[in-house]
Parts: sequence; C-alpha cells; structure tokens
Amino acid sequence: MTERLTLTLRDAQSAAPQLAQAWQWIKAMLIAGHRLSFEVRRATRSTEQNALMWSCLTDLSRQVEWPVDGRLQKLEPEEWKDVLSAGVTKAQRVAQGIEGGWVMLGQRTSKMTIAEMSELITFAHAFGDQRGVQWSRTSLGRDVPDEAMA
Repeated sequence: MTERLTLTLRDAQSAAPQLAQAWQWIKAMLIAGHRLSFEVRRATRSTEQNALMWSCLTDLSRQVEWPVDGRLQKLEPEEWKDVLSAGVTKAQRVAQGIEGGWVMLGQRTSKMTIAEMSELITFAHAFGDQRGVQWSRTSLGRDVPDEAMA
C-alpha cells in the first residue's frame, strides 16, 4: 500500500467521488493499524506558473538595470524574484545583515497560491512593460498551458 495520498480538488461535483475513493484508502490504512495525518490547504502555484515566472525574471535580468548600493546594475533572476515578491506583498520587511548591510525579506514564491502567483506574474509584466522589456515567448505564456495564466 502506498505511503501517501495526495488529492487536488477543483470543484464540489468532481470532489465527491475523489473523496469517496480516498476514504477507502484511509479506512484500509487505519484498519492496518497506521496512524494518519490529514491536511487540507489551498493549492500552491503550478509548475507551469513557476516556469513562466522564471522566464519573466530571466528577461528582466537581461534587460533592466536597477539601483543597488547607489548605482544602476543588472540583477540576477533570483534577485528580481526578491524585489518583485516583496513588491507584490505590499508589506516589505528588512532585516539587518549579520555583518552589516540589510537583507530584504520577501515572500517565498513556493508557498504562493495560484492566485498569488498570477498576481506576481501580472506585476512582473506590468513592471517590465513600463521599462520596455521585450518579453520572450515563454514569458508571455505562449509555450505554457492556459491554466498558468488563470
């Protein structure tokens, strides 16, 4: 018997049969004497959204300079992720670095919901559009299923 059961529920109508089937697995595990942990949470970003985000961050890193330590410079995609995710949360936090300087504490994109990731991607597009970024096909979602753009 498998050790883990993961369900993705999209609507009430299709959830009922999935939950009935899950109950059969749960019941068998309990009868076999296993203790189980059950968690229900909102779905996080999709793989497609993650790929779209990294494509946008890469385009920004190649084309946009941003002020760092008082001078304009290009940032790495990971640094753009920090800047944009902090900008979308509207609640930036800054911590003092261990040996001086400052560290921006942005939101972890891996914990973002699908809606939050959509907001971040829209924010990135608007930011880049204002700065004349020429988006690659993948940054525009042309090689990504429609679910990533929802």
